[in-house]
Order: sequence, then structure tokens, then C-alpha cells
Amino acid sequence: MISQISKSRFLALFALALATLCWIVACSPQESQPLAVSTNPWSGYSGHHVAMKKGFYGQAGLKIQDILYQSNSEQIDAFLSGKTDLAWVTAGDVFQMAGQAPDLRIIFLCDYSNGSDGILGRGIKTIADLKGKTLAREDVLFQKVFLHAYLEKGGLTEKDITIKEMPAPAAATAFSSQRVDAAVTYEPFLSKALKEGNGDLIFSTKGTNLIADVIVTRSKLIKDRRDDLKAFLKAADQGIKLLKAGDKSAIAVAANRLGIEPDELREQLTGITLFDLEGNKAIGFNSNHSNNAITSFEMVAKAAYDLKVVQQPLNARSLYDDSLVKEL
Repeated sequence: MISQISKSRFLALFALALATLCWIVACSPQESQPLAVSTNPWSGYSGHHVAMKKGFYGQAGLKIQDILYQSNSEQIDAFLSGKTDLAWVTAGDVFQMAGQAPDLRIIFLCDYSNGSDGILGRGIKTIADLKGKTLAREDVLFQKVFLHAYLEKGGLTEKDITIKEMPAPAAATAFSSQRVDAAVTYEPFLSKALKEGNGDLIFSTKGTNLIADVIVTRSKLIKDRRDDLKAFLKAADQGIKLLKAGDKSAIAVAANRLGIEPDELREQLTGITLFDLEGNKAIGFNSNHSNNAITSFEMVAKAAYDLKVVQQPLNARSLYDDSLVKEL
């Protein structure tokens, strides 16, 4: 009898201890997993570098695995293979990836290139002069769209020129060393190649929204870590605002991350229209604004299919989610 009572008491106490432990674990603050975030050397992503170096992400309770790839192609491969959770990329990169990963979602408009992407040419006075010449560009959608916009003005296509595919930094180097007649590249490589390559800037994104840069993630992450993503955007917004205000220390830390001088970054940012949270709400995701990003997304989505980068037509509106921005 005593044995049965002791056994029952033991089981009751064990059950109580187990329930208490479960309650403690459930009620304790759970440490969030790091967010793996990628960028490339494009100067328009400098807001992220500022947020990293100034500790804004940490202040928001986030742990960030910061990865700087040297080309868009590397970023695309890493995102598609699940190595990164968020990526600062061009909208063209997103639509290029969407053919393989339809669950991608654009959640933030970072910038429009406003002169910091360009086509360099040597001995090219008119678009027709490019016929039969050799041009270097990266095998990514946004550069194909950009080049197509230029060639189309002169009645040419890529079939009229010889394309050498290589990452944007290598394309700039190839132009500088006069191994190609023309090159598509962007800052911080554009200005240097222009000076060294004995050529001209024959076309740029100045005054256009041809190339939009965005932050992309997956729909599952939006569902599972919504609060973390909102905290991430608010922290990034702090960095972007400092850059828009011309803050010297912000420019200095971002330039250091990019391996360039602060004055170089300051000059490059004059060719980039940066968007903070307010800009996203008022312009980027505002379908009533003439310079909204949605029309740019639709143009790139159409080009992705027309240029056979994806096999099926894409619905641009299904590939962005502005709900996070609207909640901030």
C-alpha cells in the first residue's frame, strides 16, 4: 500500500515538474535565429552597411549574418540554394529567379539607378557604330534589359554585336584594358573604367527607373518571422536616412565596407535615388504615383519572358508584398 502511494506521489511530482519546465521554456524569451543577408558592391545598398556598422540591427534585437558577394550572379546562386534569407538585389534579379522560385517576394524598394549604371564605349559615336563590336556584360536580366533599351533606340539587337559574358567588375576591367569595345557595368566600377579605358559613357540610367533595386525574401519567412522582418526594415531605414542626409560618418563606414574612399561613395550616390520607408509608401508602392516601382516591375517581368529568361509569363504584382512597409 505504502509502495503504491509513493509511486503515485512520485509520478504526480514528476508530472508537475515536467509541466513547470515546459511552462518556463514556453514563457522564456526565445533567441531568434540570425538572418543571412547578402549584398554586392552596388553603392545603393550602403544603407545596409551603415545599419550593420552603426549597430542598428543589434539595437533592434536582430542577429545578422552579413555576406558581401562580388557579383549579382553569386547572389542569385546563393539565394536560390537557400544560403541567404534576404538579398539586396535588382528587380531584374528577382524576376530572373522567379522562374525557379515563385515564392519570392519583394518587400522593399531600395533605389533607382539614376546614372550609376552605364554602357561604356570606345569609338562609338552613334548606336549604329556598335554593330559588329564586342561588348562585355553580365549574364543577368537587369543588364540585358538595360542593354536592350539602348540598342532598341538604334534598331539593333544583341545579335548585331558580339557579347562576352562576365561579372560587372570584370566587364569594367576588360574595358579598361581595351579587351572589349564596350561594356555594361555600374558603380563603383563605372567611373574607374571610364577614366582608364579611353572611352565615353554612351548610355546611362540617368532620369529613368529602368533599374530598380529591392530587398527580396521568401513568403514563408514573411509568415514565420514577420516581426523580425519589420525590425530589419526599420533598422535599414535608419541607415538609409543617414545617407540621404549626407552624414559623414555613415558615408565613411559604408565606403570602408565597399573598399572605396568616402568622396567616391558620396559622388556615386549622386547617381542613385535612395528610398527610405516614407519613399516606399509615397512613391515606390503607390500605384497612383507616376514614378512608382510597380510599372518598373511590370516592364522587367515582361522583358524576362520576351528575352526567354523565364519560360512562362510572370505576374509582377504577385511577386511583391508591400504589407510590411504599410505596417511601419
